[in-house]
Order: sequence, then C-alpha cells, then structure tokens
Amino acid sequence: MKPIKKVYGYVTRIKEGKNQVLVFQHPIAEAGIQIPKGTVQHEEDTQSAVKREIEEETGLRQFHVEHLLADDLWENDDGTIHNRFFYKITVSNSEDEWDYAPTGGGEEKGLTFHFFLGFIS
Repeated sequence: MKPIKKVYGYVTRIKEGKNQVLVFQHPIAEAGIQIPKGTVQHEEDTQSAVKREIEEETGLRQFHVEHLLADDLWENDDGTIHNRFFYKITVSNSEDEWDYAPTGGGEEKGLTFHFFLGFIS
C-alpha cells in the first residue's frame, strides 16, 4: 500500500523578540491542541499542499513557506502509513488569537477552530 502524504505547518512569528508558534484548540475535546495540517491531494506537491492547508484551516493569506523541516514515515493507529512533511512557515502580521471555520470540507465541515500564538523557548 502506498503511503498517504500529509503536510504539517509550523506557523511561527517573532513578537517582542520571542518566537511564537501557531496552534489551535479543536472543538472536539479528545482532539486537543494541534497545528495546521492536512492531506496532500493527487498530483499536488507538498509545498503547494501546505500552503493550501494553511489557508483552508486558518484563514491566513499573508504568510511565507520558509522550508521543509523534516519528513518521515509514520504508522497510524489503523495501520495506514503516512509520509509526513513538516514545514516552517512565517507570518508577521496576524492577530494574537482568532476563531475560524475551516473551508476544506470533509471531517472539519461545520467546526470552528480557536487559533492562538504562544511563546516557545
């Protein structure tokens, strides 16, 4: 079976001289706090996919994909293999927190995510 390609976006910014990373609280409590991510579509490259996913999940339009941080193979609980691609993305002009209803459809349809930027060391 061919691995399912997934992209993850570590959206970062510098505020008051400190690094921040964007996360969101999923409305389903068991899903917890996450970073923007999604599935690569057929014949889509991973950089285009991470751009699309960031826009669909966060509503952000002004950001820059810096570079690929890492990629790996990971086995999901259901036995499927995911080829995961982790990207560093920078944003300079965004709110500290906001709510957004993802536009990508699928399992996220009808949900609203609460996004916030938190300081990292």
